Amino acid sequence: MAENRASDYPEGTPCWVDAQLPDVAAGRRFYGELFGWTFEDQPQGTVRALKDGEPVASLARKTDGRLPTVWTVSFATPDAEALCRRIRVGGGQIVSPPARFGDLGVTALVTDREGAVFALWQAGESRGFGRRHEPGTFAWVQLYTRDTETADTFYGGLFHDALFGPDADPDFGRAPVSDVFPAEMPPHFLVHFAVEDPEAGMREAARLGGRVQVPPFETSYGAAAVVTDNQGASFALLHR
Repeated sequence: MAENRASDYPEGTPCWVDAQLPDVAAGRRFYGELFGWTFEDQPQGTVRALKDGEPVASLARKTDGRLPTVWTVSFATPDAEALCRRIRVGGGQIVSPPARFGDLGVTALVTDREGAVFALWQAGESRGFGRRHEPGTFAWVQLYTRDTETADTFYGGLFHDALFGPDADPDFGRAPVSDVFPAEMPPHFLVHFAVEDPEAGMREAARLGGRVQVPPFETSYGAAAVVTDNQGASFALLHR
């Protein structure tokens, strides 16, 4: 597979995922066995996950026990400050304003109009995924929302070319929460990792201490199963 470069990630393209975990060492064991990841240290206590030597994700220690244990998707942008201004205008909120992450880049944490949390990434030395769309790497992110029309308006206003332009390859879909989850679940993004067999991946995740949240089901973009890791962070296993 060709190495991804910065030009592969126009604004609005998912370019990174990270998990906020109470125990990073336990996360390394879980994901290392599940996906064959290896790890290297990064600034601020974060570790970067590698697949065949290429960056695919990161794990960070959750510093506030009141915060959820989650996987978060980052969307590429050439200017995090300008995109934050557009998010405010569109009705979203800024949770953590743009901040430099060493020499790697600039990150910000934001929400859409319904409160679904996502991140922004303005590349520095770190461009984003080195591998994707293959087993053990990022494959898709789905926004589960209460109002898909509102979501299309919000994200279309932010990322029109990435979602709807002639060269669009968004890796990003929208669906009602109730399509997969209980109706009372709040809007959220669900990160999908590629696997050869969602059922086998589901069994392996359970063996490693995770649990099955939603058994395998068919979607318009492939066969998926939703699981949690051994610390409660939800993600999906996807075969396309």
